Amino acid sequence: MRTQIFFASTLYGAATLAAALDAGRFAPADRRLLLVSNNATNPETSHPLNAMPGFERLRSRFDRVLSWNEAIRPFHPGGWSPRADDAPLWERYLRQLWNLDDHPAHTGRTGYTDGPGHTGHTGHTGYTGNDVELVLESIQVAPALTVARLFPDAPIDVYADGLMSYGPTRDKLDPLVGSRVRRLLHLELIPGLTPLLLSEFGVPAEVVPTEAFTAVLAELAQDLPPSATAAPRGAALLLGQYLSALGILSAEEEEQLHLRMLRGVAARGHRKVVFKPHPVAPARYSRALEEAAAELDVELTVLGSPVLAEVLYERMRPALVVGCFSTALLTASAFYGLPAARTGTGQLLERVTPYQNSNRIPVTLVDAVLPDLDDDAAAAFEPRAGSELTALVRAVGFCMQAEVYPELRPEAEHYLSTRLDATTWRYFKRRRLTALALPGAIPRQLAFVPRNRAVRRVARRARALKRSTVG
Repeated sequence: MRTQIFFASTLYGAATLAAALDAGRFAPADRRLLLVSNNATNPETSHPLNAMPGFERLRSRFDRVLSWNEAIRPFHPGGWSPRADDAPLWERYLRQLWNLDDHPAHTGRTGYTDGPGHTGHTGHTGYTGNDVELVLESIQVAPALTVARLFPDAPIDVYADGLMSYGPTRDKLDPLVGSRVRRLLHLELIPGLTPLLLSEFGVPAEVVPTEAFTAVLAELAQDLPPSATAAPRGAALLLGQYLSALGILSAEEEEQLHLRMLRGVAARGHRKVVFKPHPVAPARYSRALEEAAAELDVELTVLGSPVLAEVLYERMRPALVVGCFSTALLTASAFYGLPAARTGTGQLLERVTPYQNSNRIPVTLVDAVLPDLDDDAAAAFEPRAGSELTALVRAVGFCMQAEVYPELRPEAEHYLSTRLDATTWRYFKRRRLTALALPGAIPRQLAFVPRNRAVRRVARRARALKRSTVG
């Protein structure tokens, strides 16, 4: 008997899975289990995706909903992986816990009840437990990587978790895992751009139809929390990301970034603004925006309940969507035809470290595709043509993971030798190019300069003298 285990840690991911199922992207199975993981720093104080508004609309696609947090308690999903010697014991434990090897006395179709009042799809009985398939997100890191290792014989499908899928695999993946991946399912956030993720294993990319995804989001929009239903139609929508939690910005810098968004839309005449904070962002971010809105004579609505940005697009049809490098900026323009603008990406391109940081590709794509909020020439806020994005992404991807994608060196060299200019330099670092011996590198005879303490000291004094003279 065939059992499919779908792993998800976000409502966005669960909606993507539901859309893929509705579009017939998965072969028939005797039962489909949704394995939910809450990866928040403190899972005990935050809601898992199956407790979020709208999830009940998705539940019927699955026979049962399982909790990864409960299965491995007291370990944290993001930081735990069993020792290699213990993996067979854990697989046996999970199979028993989730009844993967059950042998009912009779055959036929029967329902699986997941709590009072929740009966999922029906599935065949008489399972042997020998045919488990995994559908995972973010396979290069725990907890998805842990699940893959605990079922070493299971074939794997991977589905993309937003813009990161267009970039390289985050770390060199164990061939015992990577060779089992059959395909990469992804939303077409940027038409014509093929994901680089897992391409080192020859994994083909397969698009989840946009119309199936937007249909699922329309379902979720029927169960919006009161704070979201009160959001005014046609307002400007600001997307918060809580970048300070990632160590990219300080809390003060992120607060200023939100204020720049608000001032930017106010300067363009928007008098009604909705702010969607990150679910775990501190409340003081909202208070600072409220104070600034009062000074700017702007009617500000702060959403108090977690909700997908895409569901808000369905409900309020914002006049403008503004953010830093959220995937939702691209869904706004690609799926809903909404005007979208970015802010702060220039700063982020400098701050994302090391160069191999997996956030680099999302920042690069948003910066390259969407206009800046402060660009006076970007009146319509339409996405730019993406004809050269493939070459850019493959060049940046090689610089990020040269050892994983050595075959991309010729393409990176060609791009860097022909297209480095005032616009594209922002996507590369001279020191990284030097380390990889690529065009644009520091000349060999000057390579000692960035590491020379005396030279750096003289440079700091020169900059200080320049600032005092200008002052």
